[in-house]
Amino acid sequence: MKAEVFLPEDYRPAEDEPFMNERQLEWFRRELLRQKNELLSESKSTIAGLQDGTRNIPDVADRASEETDRALELRIRDRQRKLVAKIDSALRRIDEGEFGYCQETGEQISLKRLVARPTTTLSLEAQERHERREKVHRDD
Repeated sequence: MKAEVFLPEDYRPAEDEPFMNERQLEWFRRELLRQKNELLSESKSTIAGLQDGTRNIPDVADRASEETDRALELRIRDRQRKLVAKIDSALRRIDEGEFGYCQETGEQISLKRLVARPTTTLSLEAQERHERREKVHRDD
């Protein structure tokens, strides 16, 4: 069992400390879990809303509008479901000691990038290369 890591309330990962030290890893773990809990909570309210929203709407335009809203809501929830899977993957990488390192190059991902997007798996340079390759293949 791991010892609890103390984090001051105002702690933020900083460039002047060792990369992916216990405090940084704990901060990212807590941030990822906070995001995951928020997403799961939103999903539950969506499911409840969809179950409650199965009323009969006589006006065709109103019904079409409600169905469009539901389709959009379901698309949003699907994207959030995929984000939850990415969060779970990031949490696994923390446990396995791989978090914060580019999966393509093995280099450190900048703290600024990780704070902005803790589920990222590529350094900025690797991501840009990936997007350029994707664009070239898409233009074919």
